[in-house]
Amino acid sequence: MARSLGDRPTPPELVWLGGHRGLEAALVGAAGIRVRRLVLRSLRSVDVSAHAVLDPIRLALSVPQAAAILARERPAAIFTTGGYVAVPTLIAATPLRIPVVLWDGNVVPGRAVKLTARMADAIAVAHEATGRALVGSGKTPWYVTGTPIRDVGSTTREEARARMDLPDDARVMLIFGGSQAVRRFNAAVNEALPRLVERGHILHVSGEDGYAGALAAREALPADQRTRYRPYPFLRDDMLPALVSADLIVGRAGASTLAEVTALGIPSVIVPYPHAAGHQTANAQVLADAGAARLVADEDFDADALVAAADLLADDASRTTMAAAARSLGRPGAADAVAAIVLAAAEHRPFPDVDEIERISRGTAS
Repeated sequence: MARSLGDRPTPPELVWLGGHRGLEAALVGAAGIRVRRLVLRSLRSVDVSAHAVLDPIRLALSVPQAAAILARERPAAIFTTGGYVAVPTLIAATPLRIPVVLWDGNVVPGRAVKLTARMADAIAVAHEATGRALVGSGKTPWYVTGTPIRDVGSTTREEARARMDLPDDARVMLIFGGSQAVRRFNAAVNEALPRLVERGHILHVSGEDGYAGALAAREALPADQRTRYRPYPFLRDDMLPALVSADLIVGRAGASTLAEVTALGIPSVIVPYPHAAGHQTANAQVLADAGAARLVADEDFDADALVAAADLLADDASRTTMAAAARSLGRPGAADAVAAIVLAAAEHRPFPDVDEIERISRGTAS
């Protein structure tokens, strides 16, 4: 979103309002965006602890704090993803008549999103079911934009494979479990590795804690097969080349991951994280129902399940069908679509019509 807004002829000044628990303090400032912080934490506690008592107190204290920040910054509009920090911010914004645009990327909206959606002037969602759940028969304008992602068209497959040092004709599987429960993925890779490298080249994001074990597993392979397994503790700048290089993805069902997979038209085997209030399962089911992905339950994901997924590398017909289905769901212009809605709110213009946002999000706008 920041990239899309910054590319405008007259880019707006951006200020990030966050809390005291989360990554934004480091990541957002490093991106050149000014950060203001509320006393509450970015993520609410769900376990039984002192924070279960302190979080409501912090929430109450954050409303006048948010009001003071908004009065000082005087934003033309607020863009929110409806998380915990949004609650005091939008309560404070209502009497100031600051227009609000909310975006949500999950099929099933969370409680904070449902609450803040009532205070939004326009709503953007990644899935149609979400918009219907949030607005119902109400009059708030809402749009299916998809999930804002990086510019996936900035590198070609040839360029990506050259950067990742992969043969042009290799069959490549990218495996990454994200930050949540990555150990299950690492255990499956370590056990299945001799069988995996027989099927293709394997790019594996192990996380910092699993990297030493992944290197040891690679060294245990026959010398002539070691180059077919590439473990990484993380892939930051190289994540996009890794995605573009891949013929098959095995991963979790985060909204951004699925958005990039569909924008690139990559077949996937998805293992939804089971402890996210069902969000990932619902997100992944959209791809499975379209024929773009195969689902494996977290408790069923092991070495044999991973090898079965890798068998898709040799099934060109199935991968071609899955790739077409994934591409049909892709919205590579989602960031531009949401930015268009936010700018309309900021400039007090009528919101765009649904067809225009559909063209922008699909990347087909003239």
